[in-house]
Amino acid sequence: MNQKKNIAGFSMIELMVVMVILGLIAGLVGPRFFGRADVAKVQTAETQIQMLRSAINLFYLDVGRLPTTEEGLSALVRQPNTAQFWQGPYLDDEVPSDPWQNAYQYQNVKSGISDFSLFSLGADGARGGEDLNADVGLVPDA
Repeated sequence: MNQKKNIAGFSMIELMVVMVILGLIAGLVGPRFFGRADVAKVQTAETQIQMLRSAINLFYLDVGRLPTTEEGLSALVRQPNTAQFWQGPYLDDEVPSDPWQNAYQYQNVKSGISDFSLFSLGADGARGGEDLNADVGLVPDA
């Protein structure tokens, strides 16, 4: 009546072999995947800048002017005192940070609809740079 039941399972050696194989696969695929992450951040910044640019254009159409440099991008989510015909908010949430967790740079250069600069400082968080460290967006002439 007392029969021992066979318990199926994996041996420690089998588990170690699987772990080694998974480690090798991660070692081969990981660098390629993470190398693409930097490129994806640049593409995300470009997309966010286009979204912010559209919101600025809507602000311009309603108010008749661009946000001032002092008002900045926050004028897209909170009505400035001097924006009489403001119909915002022009963004669903707060102004996003760039993919590197820095604020987007905005400057009203003149009064026309395309006379503003809007850019991210890139991966290095400083003006200029090359490749992945380059500024992204509508960068003013330095």
